[in-house]
Amino acid sequence: MRSRGIVVAVSVIVAAVVCALGPGGGVARAALPVSYNFLGGIPSELAHPGGSLPGSNDFTCRPSAAHPNPVVLVHGTGGAQQTNWGTYVPLLKNEGYCVYALTYGTIDGLPFPFTAIGGMAPMQDSAAELGRFISRVLDATGAQKVDIVGHSQGTVIPDYYAKYLGGQDKIDKYVSLAPLWNGTTLAGTDLILPIARQLGVPADGFPICNACGQFDAASPFMTKLRDGGIYLPNITYTNISTRYDELVVPYTSGQQPGGANVHNIVVQDGCPVDYTEHAGLAGSRRGAYFVLNALDPAHPRPVPCDRAAPITGSAF
Repeated sequence: MRSRGIVVAVSVIVAAVVCALGPGGGVARAALPVSYNFLGGIPSELAHPGGSLPGSNDFTCRPSAAHPNPVVLVHGTGGAQQTNWGTYVPLLKNEGYCVYALTYGTIDGLPFPFTAIGGMAPMQDSAAELGRFISRVLDATGAQKVDIVGHSQGTVIPDYYAKYLGGQDKIDKYVSLAPLWNGTTLAGTDLILPIARQLGVPADGFPICNACGQFDAASPFMTKLRDGGIYLPNITYTNISTRYDELVVPYTSGQQPGGANVHNIVVQDGCPVDYTEHAGLAGSRRGAYFVLNALDPAHPRPVPCDRAAPITGSAF
């Protein structure tokens, strides 16, 4: 009887370990609190400037058979690895992914809080910075490819990396929140940029935010990005947009057609009470479930429809 009890105890322990590791072993699932709120990562940045959200940037993480690709989160203009991803880091870690996030394109030499304001550099430079980070992730995890989840500016610089900096064979699934493949007329760029051109200011020469002028559809960066087509055949793209996007204007800039490897989603389709705009799209539960299904299409789940607020994306 005693030996049988020992066998049962050992079996329970082994089962618990296997459950924690997930199918095929590897990364342990977490039980982190998930706040569907775009602003949810700000307290962590205030408490630990330049740090990583719990569940992210564990370079000892080993991907499981269920989720063999590490997920790299690429923030938007003015964002950072903590402030942009308060919803997505715990959500994806809880699902059993190895999750990584970087802060790119900061202005050198400035103190906090400016260290948490990324996406300021020319986008081709930020794409190179992203490429170095992805190489580090692949080297650490032993994975062959990563999956990308980007927001705003973070939706276009991975494409530049893929097309021009050797990244096309290192990205598998590419999920974009509020993408702008055709640039934007946001914040008066349709008025400011012609004046800047007359003054001889290059698109990537705007003071402080070098990237901002590059959002012009006619900028050399956006022109080069679209040259030969936006999409690459060996990458699966999912574009998730909102009709209420006040920064990507028109929002259809992110809904460019493609082949069978391109999937376009507008969150208000089938859910007219979703009022998320540009920022809130990266915090909404509806957007998050579209992302989960894009990353794991073999196991789709119903996408909720919440009465979701602007800015935060939280239900109200």
